[in-house]
Amino acid sequence: MSQNVYDVLQERGFIAQTTHEELRELLGKEKVTFYIGFDATADSLTAGHFLTIMAMMHMQKAGHRPIALLGGGTTMIGDPSGKSDMRNMLTKETIDHNAKRFKEQLSRFITFDDDKAILANNADWLLNLNYVEFLREVGVHFSVNKMLTAECYKQRMERGLTFFEFNYMLMQGYDFLELNRRYGCKLEMGGNDQWSNILAGADLIRRKEKKDAYGLTLTLLTRSDGVKMGKTMAGAVWLDPEKTSPYDFYQYWRNIEDVKVEECLSLLTFLPMDEVRRLGALEGAEINKAKEVLAYEVTKIVHGEEEAKKAQTAAKAMFVSGGANEDAPTFEYEADKLAEGIDILTMLVDSKLCTTRSDARRMVQQGGVSVNGKKVDAIDATFGKADFDDKNRILLKKGKKKFCQIKEK
Repeated sequence: MSQNVYDVLQERGFIAQTTHEELRELLGKEKVTFYIGFDATADSLTAGHFLTIMAMMHMQKAGHRPIALLGGGTTMIGDPSGKSDMRNMLTKETIDHNAKRFKEQLSRFITFDDDKAILANNADWLLNLNYVEFLREVGVHFSVNKMLTAECYKQRMERGLTFFEFNYMLMQGYDFLELNRRYGCKLEMGGNDQWSNILAGADLIRRKEKKDAYGLTLTLLTRSDGVKMGKTMAGAVWLDPEKTSPYDFYQYWRNIEDVKVEECLSLLTFLPMDEVRRLGALEGAEINKAKEVLAYEVTKIVHGEEEAKKAQTAAKAMFVSGGANEDAPTFEYEADKLAEGIDILTMLVDSKLCTTRSDARRMVQQGGVSVNGKKVDAIDATFGKADFDDKNRILLKKGKKKFCQIKEK
């Protein structure tokens, strides 16, 4: 008999809180339709979303039916949970575009064929709501006193919580009710910062439909200083290879803190837990082997085995043999540009080794940039085709961990 998925999620460290003790029994005896929401605030999912996607994959493998809910409606408000300021308001066209991109990415991880999963968009029921009718049906069941004590609003109360955002909990609660009515959805899952919103939805179903609904929150993946994992100095780590290359994605996980290796192996890979614990117990220089396994496994799930192998090979070529191969990150210039010569700051920004020219200038002045193994001292230094090495490229390196090949188109 296969292991109850609740036990799998618990052993791997996913579960933060649940609304009912009997949820484990429910997941063991019947096929449960559950949902996780994704507000379309950007045109790609991030490494932060990946943990919730892994939970969905575990649930689907166990025979349960996921609903991936795109927030075409809720994104127009913006979730205040954990935010110190109100989110920028996006246009409907931008939100629709982002939701389409989310759909494409989620389809790489979740099987939607043969009713094994559902892709829904809350714009279908939220955008045409009659506000007075909504307040009469839904708003009457929400206590303002109780809402004001919710964790998701606390950080905003000090700096000013708008009534605009105050509606978000009602909308998310209504989502759960609507999915329950349409698809028999019994369970909402989400990050632990969604606990108050999930409770609101489960309570709304109990009041309106006179039946139980369940909530389960997932561990938030953070660094040892409490900051959410999946961000770098350059911004978010994206699942879109055009925004974060498979190589950079691999390198992010390859360079995480030693103390987080076992947790990430448990949450972000499908390796057996015995192997996770064995790798997590490695110490000293040996922990780097565990990090390589982590980086490879996560990159394989997100970008495919071929890209994972390329990233691994490129990393080893750079950090083991000191060079780079054809799988290394590459930026190409037109022949006439290379003939004229390109200044080092432009090259650093174009190759995405630096986010801005001021960042690039600072790196050069601090001695952190090299070209073909030689440190660059001048911020106005230029390089071109005359500087190509024997592999017809310029090897541009920033610090000890980031590099890019400059080639001719």
